[in-house]
Amino acid sequence: MTKADMQLKKDVEDELEWDPKINAAQIGVAVENGAVSLTGVVDTYAEKWAAEDAAKRVSGVRSVAQDLTVRILGEHQHSDAEIAEAALNAVKWDVWVPSTVKLSVQQGWITLEGQVEWNFQRDEAESAVRHLAGVKGVVNNVTLKPTVSAPQVKERVKAALQRQATVDAQTIRVDTSGSTVTLSGDASTWQAVEDAADAAWAAPGVTDVVDNIRVMAY
Repeated sequence: MTKADMQLKKDVEDELEWDPKINAAQIGVAVENGAVSLTGVVDTYAEKWAAEDAAKRVSGVRSVAQDLTVRILGEHQHSDAEIAEAALNAVKWDVWVPSTVKLSVQQGWITLEGQVEWNFQRDEAESAVRHLAGVKGVVNNVTLKPTVSAPQVKERVKAALQRQATVDAQTIRVDTSGSTVTLSGDASTWQAVEDAADAAWAAPGVTDVVDNIRVMAY
């Protein structure tokens, strides 16, 4: 049975209230046919991501759209120069971020650029700076180095999905076009969707993953 939007709205609000990283009083929640929208103000960029993650944890949520404004006050305020110094140290000391990743800061927004071999390196570069004080947002323009796509990409991705217990391998379809993998079908949880995408990104030669998997409503 699909959870009613009114109940889903209450569950998302309760989950936001439950998470100590989030000031739920500043966040509005709207739900339509299982699609959740978050609006309002948050104190840090890290809180913005925490709010989205909290909404995704709620059973019955089919999608999350967030339009949260980061309004940094008090002790979290820092100049662009200070943010840049902290961000450079963060990526420098992260073992998963190669030296090819460069960054710049303007009005609290960090822009990441450069080229890496794997998607996890691109994601890790963003993760390394996401929780820094003073950051209002991150633009990740890091690209993947083009490589020859292995002819067995599709089979390798499907095998990886079969190995992972959290992935709904039987209901997820894998298609490939060159170095692009497209995932479609249904999954029972957000975790299954994210794990499926991670499995696709881990295949050698993949430079893009199109995630069209739907979270099934219950």
